[in-house]
Amino acid sequence: MPTTFRVLRRTAAAAAAVLTLLATACGGADQPSGPSGAGKPPVRGGTLNLAFFPDNAAFACIDPFQTYWIEHRTLIRNFTDSLTDQNPDTGEIVPWLATGWQISPDGLDYTFTLRDGVTFSDGAPLDAAAVKANFDAFLTESRDSGGSAYGTSYIQGLQSAEAVDAKTVRFHFDQPNSSFLQATSTTNLALLSPASLRLTPQQRCLGGISGTGPFTLDNYTPGQGVTLSRRAGYHWASPLAKNTGAAYLDKIKVSYIAEDSVRTGDLVSGQIDIAWPRNPFTVEDRDLITRSGAYLRSRSLPGVSYALFPNVSAGHPLADNEIRRALYHAIDVKTLGTTVFGADYPAVAGAFDKTTPYFATQAAKLNYDPTEAGRILDAAGWRLPPGEQYRTKDGKRLSLTLTVEPASIGSELLQDQLRKVGIDLQLKVITAAERSAITANGQYDLIGTYFTRADPGALQFILVAALANSKALARNAQQPETAARIADLFARAVRTTDPAQRQDIYGRLQSTLIDESVTFPLFERVQYAGIRNRVNGFRFTSESFLDLRDVWIQP
Repeated sequence: MPTTFRVLRRTAAAAAAVLTLLATACGGADQPSGPSGAGKPPVRGGTLNLAFFPDNAAFACIDPFQTYWIEHRTLIRNFTDSLTDQNPDTGEIVPWLATGWQISPDGLDYTFTLRDGVTFSDGAPLDAAAVKANFDAFLTESRDSGGSAYGTSYIQGLQSAEAVDAKTVRFHFDQPNSSFLQATSTTNLALLSPASLRLTPQQRCLGGISGTGPFTLDNYTPGQGVTLSRRAGYHWASPLAKNTGAAYLDKIKVSYIAEDSVRTGDLVSGQIDIAWPRNPFTVEDRDLITRSGAYLRSRSLPGVSYALFPNVSAGHPLADNEIRRALYHAIDVKTLGTTVFGADYPAVAGAFDKTTPYFATQAAKLNYDPTEAGRILDAAGWRLPPGEQYRTKDGKRLSLTLTVEPASIGSELLQDQLRKVGIDLQLKVITAAERSAITANGQYDLIGTYFTRADPGALQFILVAALANSKALARNAQQPETAARIADLFARAVRTTDPAQRQDIYGRLQSTLIDESVTFPLFERVQYAGIRNRVNGFRFTSESFLDLRDVWIQP
């Protein structure tokens, strides 16, 4: 399910203007700006003002298990904790609220031992009964929502949670799920107090919930903002945090600002401390931020890269694998990224973003070579008549339909690239509400999507029909034999807890996805933050969210 990347469409003229700016801009993240308190001891106190892209009816939820919106998940990380944490540099899972765990030889049982002395912000203790109550609620929500609750994908195969004793909890699965250990580190399986769980799912979406984190959720008003306050006595931080005690900040105030330029202007003028954009900053905004003395931080979002998935159903042009093979050589992913987002924007290198554990680059297979694309299409009978712009075969033009929403990602640039090899890419603008019906009816040739999670198993929920959020997209994207092979690779990966075996299986999977022309990566998805220089201790989590427990303000 998409979680970010609302990117503006750019015309060819706008793209040319961006390229001109790239020659003269300061270079954004390469500037020698940074926090003013570097090397100094942290100072307690102060209010951090943070600005997000606005929520709306679709995103009006701050309950960990239900929400998929990245902005709210990054706040959840700061008022709730998880059983484990994940090192953003290595992908390693480390103890947090659990001091350790055991996995049964058959992979069906996970047993966690809980940390002593942890409490929720409403005073309730974190014990096995509280953990069991959370996972019982997850199972109920998954069932009642028909699997639409975002956290459902994190507990596939979970049958029950058992409080073995006050400090021991056991989870039983009906099939192995080696992704579960990583799932216990995520915000979507962060833990709430038993009293919070007695609220309805709708009530939890709107706040009034208590976690074990270093901040408390004071208020969430959809469309207006969120307020968090420091929690006194907190002393059970993840070992990945530098600050093991109470947070340094007194308060965090979050506002919603729709216009990227306004949000950047507020940062530059000092009205806000952190601008957290839905899209990567433009070259112009990055220049403004660094010239003002503020600084930039960025990290790729783990999980499925922004990619196009084909419709290979009978009667569609992309049922022909030769056309699909030609597309890899016709699409210049490096130019797409740098033209839309700036000269230093990383080129996508496969089905996953580079921060995803077990990532294996497929960059060589995504090599831009329009001559080779033309050769493949010629051999397949798609010829370019002299003086014509588009290829034809048996009197039919080689035309593909790409569905795009009003704010789409570099669609005109992609259209121009395919035109250069004789492919007519038609852009079909649709609303988000129309997407499901169009996908179900197969009224497209290419459609884009992505999934944010620091585990390659995330792609199952796009491509494995039994698990996919859109079963039609999963079926349309693969020939039956390819779908069976990909599902088998995923099944093998989740059945083994051996890291070396998972590395091998996920490596073969990533190669297969390109060899079988199942996914057409376009963009590495990168989360940026613009930060005033008085803000110190900024840190991205493994999910590329914002961890504020180390953050402090230089007076």
